[in-house]
Amino acid sequence: MRYFSPSKFAISALAGLAIALTVVNRPLTAPLPNTIDLADMTWVEVRSALDHGYTTVIVPAGGIEQNGPHMILGKHDHIVRHAAGRIAAELGHTLVAPVVSYVPEGEYDPPTGHMRFAGTIGVPEAVYGSMIEGIARSLKAGGFRTICLIADHGGSQAAQAEVAARLNAEWAGKGVRVIHVDAYYSDAAQVALLLRQGESRPDIGEHASIIDTSELMATHPQGVDLKRLGDLPFTLRPTGIIGNPATASAERGKELLAIRIQAAVRQIRSQMAGH
Repeated sequence: MRYFSPSKFAISALAGLAIALTVVNRPLTAPLPNTIDLADMTWVEVRSALDHGYTTVIVPAGGIEQNGPHMILGKHDHIVRHAAGRIAAELGHTLVAPVVSYVPEGEYDPPTGHMRFAGTIGVPEAVYGSMIEGIARSLKAGGFRTICLIADHGGSQAAQAEVAARLNAEWAGKGVRVIHVDAYYSDAAQVALLLRQGESRPDIGEHASIIDTSELMATHPQGVDLKRLGDLPFTLRPTGIIGNPATASAERGKELLAIRIQAAVRQIRSQMAGH
């Protein structure tokens, strides 16, 4: 009886094939990155972060709108980018998506709301809703389990709430939740603090006044120039300010931001625990 005896060449070829198959099937790996900003990571680093429990992600939304003659148009973007990073660090195991800059700002023709002022860029509410829905679906497809929608702008709140409710209904039982973090936007505690500090309700105002001017001074001081307020001529035309930002300061901004950040952290933790 003759026995088959493989040649050295055949053995070597089989070994090489086995090594090649092992290499082909080996997944790409990467160490945990030293950032929580999604846009500054490779896809392999994101997957590594997910494998290490970073399954929560914050989607911050800002806005490009008028903020009086003393503040830049990108106020909301700077504030919410800073706040999202702070919230993520407080929560732990949380990444931050890029800021959504384009949000509802009013009608176009005739212009209403902030669209009455040069430089404001707005999108229809339905467009904004579709955009954040697409972002949430993308993040779910990538493996994230908790998606936190945080908007710094009032006109974004309704669409954000609707998208979160609809996706939560669709994804019920699938282990994925979308949180509309409305506690972040509420200014009741901030207003109460300023009233205790002696400010009047009209001076606290509603837009481009003490609260958001102070917050931008704390997060992006080069975006504020209070000296421009003193140079304003007397005019009956709208300035874009509702209130009086004269007493705004970076120190106040830090205190006011801390209120919103902690409110957001509490709401997210509460909803994650109750899910």
